[in-house]
Amino acid sequence: MSLTLKDASAPIFLRGLRALSGLIDKAEVSGLGEAMIMDARLAADMKPFADQIRMASFSARSCIARLTGQAWPKTDDSEATLAELKATIALSIAFIEATDPAAFEGGETRRIEIRFPGVELDFEGAGYLTSFAIPNFYFHVSMAYAILRNAGVELGKRDYLGQLALNRRPNGAV
Repeated sequence: MSLTLKDASAPIFLRGLRALSGLIDKAEVSGLGEAMIMDARLAADMKPFADQIRMASFSARSCIARLTGQAWPKTDDSEATLAELKATIALSIAFIEATDPAAFEGGETRRIEIRFPGVELDFEGAGYLTSFAIPNFYFHVSMAYAILRNAGVELGKRDYLGQLALNRRPNGAV
């Protein structure tokens, strides 16, 4: 069995997005104020927690859209509550899950151009996924985890890793 572009992208993003949602669940019951969590950051010059969630969510859904040649659902990046951040994550999950596997065909060589102020990046799909999209996604997932951990939310490595893709034995045991 060969690894498809869908196999190398969608499950990774879904796992990370679900882990982020779980991090927010733990933050909600931590006893820390919601405003404090939303604005928490590791350093003065870095984006706050809310932006880390927004950027991870955007990174996942925009990558899938770019690889498959479709538009992605937009948000206005104005989430002001943890519930709204969870809704953005859910939007991203729903978009990825609804993407037809056939849409990934040819995505390995699809030209993908990314433009930021002062930066122009040109990729083929496979290089975009492996050298930019996945590392960028996990940067923001890692920062969200680190911000919450630094703020005192009780988190461990399993919270960051999310659901593992374990082999199942015939009797259901792992």
